[in-house]
Amino acid sequence: MEKILKPMSGYLTLVICLILFIASVYLFITGVDTNITFLIISTLCFLIACFFIKGLMIIQPNHSRVLNFFGKYVGTVKDNGLFFINPLYSSQKISLRSENLQGQTLKVNDKMGNPIEIGAVIVWKVGDTYKAAYEVERYMDYVKMQSEAAVRHLAVSFPYDNLEDEHADITLRDGGEQVNKILEQELSERLAPAGIVIQEARITHLAYASEIAGAMLQRQQATAIVAARTKIVEGAVGMVDLALKKLSQENIVELDDERKAAMVSNLMVVLCGEKAATPILNAGTLYN
Repeated sequence: MEKILKPMSGYLTLVICLILFIASVYLFITGVDTNITFLIISTLCFLIACFFIKGLMIIQPNHSRVLNFFGKYVGTVKDNGLFFINPLYSSQKISLRSENLQGQTLKVNDKMGNPIEIGAVIVWKVGDTYKAAYEVERYMDYVKMQSEAAVRHLAVSFPYDNLEDEHADITLRDGGEQVNKILEQELSERLAPAGIVIQEARITHLAYASEIAGAMLQRQQATAIVAARTKIVEGAVGMVDLALKKLSQENIVELDDERKAAMVSNLMVVLCGEKAATPILNAGTLYN
């Protein structure tokens, strides 16, 4: 459990150390040829000053020091400035600033087994210095490895799109913010043992792998063409039905079943064809 310490200011100790150094130099010069006692006192002043200086530490903004006393966790200093601590304490610097992790582009299989490329950027910072210092070995390496594992798990948990899984509620391509939130939640769970706080996680690269990209593009184009054709046919059927009803209601012409079939065929060709229709003048009758 992280424990916050409030150490004493180090300015007074710094002044004392300067005085001891000056006294040491003065006594050494004075007693080098006259009095051995001055030399002994000079040496003591120098050693005491060195011992006190070891207890001085400077903490920059958004940094911290984790203190340890012969293998026992003492606490964490998060205040900024010059401080004096027990010179026998050992300290470890841990930054509290937000950091970006631009993960490498990973090649994995999605839920449907299709090879895809996926990459993410993660914004994180240390929230618990005790866990970062003592619960894991090299917390920065831990963040990198667990982030890659989380992105891989996200990729295999959802299909790339709904071409193969039409009933998928979430896909990697269309999930958007929902997919990012799922990634953030998984990263928070994985990195909690290291005291890491996830501020943001976003998918920055998502594509089919190169070996199937061409085939998948053709498949998407075919799906779009089929969908467009379906809309065209639905509209054409409605227009033909409207035309037949109007002809019948206005008593413009009486059509038997065979003439209706011919008219429907011609209208469907005109409405659904890709090229403009070429009119043909029929000088006879339908039966001649």
